[in-house]
Amino acid sequence: MTKILLSGCNGKMGRMITACAAERCDCEIVAGLDINTESHAGFPVFGNPFNCGVEADVLVDFSNPGALKGILAYAREKKLPAVIATTGLDDGQVEQLKEASQEIPIFFSANMSLGISLLMELAKKAAAVLGGEFDIEILEKHHNQKLDAPSGTALMLAQAVSEGVDYTPQYVYERHSVRKKREKQEIGISSIRGGTIVGEHEVIFAGHDEVITLSHTAMSKEIFAQGAINAALFLQNQPAGFYAMKDLVGAL
Repeated sequence: MTKILLSGCNGKMGRMITACAAERCDCEIVAGLDINTESHAGFPVFGNPFNCGVEADVLVDFSNPGALKGILAYAREKKLPAVIATTGLDDGQVEQLKEASQEIPIFFSANMSLGISLLMELAKKAAAVLGGEFDIEILEKHHNQKLDAPSGTALMLAQAVSEGVDYTPQYVYERHSVRKKREKQEIGISSIRGGTIVGEHEVIFAGHDEVITLSHTAMSKEIFAQGAINAALFLQNQPAGFYAMKDLVGAL
């Protein structure tokens, strides 16, 4: 039975992970971390990780970028493997994760969906085949409460596409401020925010008289919760290092 310390336990994703874990027999949430210390699921909740005296096998973080420093400090002190699923981290914070991964196992992904991992591989392959002749655009849609734009998943897809082409692409996030034709080496990344859209991503390859679209639609947050739990189970037995969804997929 894997014991999970859940950071962000009282947020929407934290509550979803708690519900999913309750239905499984291979793991349990033994304690939570949150600025809201209300305990609603039978385990204690702490506002400061260093006040947590509960032993755990792995930490899962679905909180806020501002909490990362304290969470990493705690994980490094306790030699605790950490699954970081919080979105909106900047480049400096990703470097902090890579530095910590020299001491402890760190699993980082802006999207915990198995389907998105497959979409990235398909996009990379399509870019290698089509990138020289086709224009590439990425469109992402999310609910009206999402703070970051473009989404971390859109940037992951852009990186996958970049690895497939034989040129260094330029990411373009807006076109209204410049009146000019599209450059061949651009990858356009567009964001839509509205309603309760869980998450939709499209990678569009537009060529001469034909368009190829690769897409993924998340119907609920449960896919991300189950992905985070599976990552936790995978990570607890790994040596120090920096892991991603491709490593989890390869182990299945």
